[in-house]
Amino acid sequence: MLLGVNPCTTTWTVFGALRVVKFRPNLKLKTMKAIFCLTVGLAVTLAVVCTAQARNDKYLLPIKVALESTEAHDKPDRSVKFFFGKQPTPAVVTNLGTVTFHGKVNTRRSDDVKACNAAFLAALADFQKRAQKAGANGVIDIVSYYKNVEMASPTEFECHAGAAAHAILRGDLVKIADE
Repeated sequence: MLLGVNPCTTTWTVFGALRVVKFRPNLKLKTMKAIFCLTVGLAVTLAVVCTAQARNDKYLLPIKVALESTEAHDKPDRSVKFFFGKQPTPAVVTNLGTVTFHGKVNTRRSDDVKACNAAFLAALADFQKRAQKAGANGVIDIVSYYKNVEMASPTEFECHAGAAAHAILRGDLVKIADE
């Protein structure tokens, strides 16, 4: 048996014992099979991803307990004063702008509340560093700011825990009058 190939038309000719058979590979069928397989694979992947959503537990925790906790590596000292929600503040000499900080701590080695307290303290430590760099001695109107939604409270902060604990805070850096 001999095989002849015409490269211009992708027609193959098979010379058999008394007959000549011509066939052309069906490229459309191969393309359709590939598209079908990709579509099914994508659908299965999306079905798995959509059902496997990450944990996102919301906590409202007391600020006082978080400030007294000892779990955090990065804890603010008392060089910058913090005022939460609409707490009364001393007279503001200069407002240096609004900043947002995202405290994030892994929850794998601790419970959610301890991780949330540590994330809150990490965000406050970031406030303190930025305030000192800007020449501020206070941060006022501190609010929780998860997914751009404010939650203002003088006694509680909002934290979301899953694989990590997130405490996102927004506040105004200010120079306040000495008391």
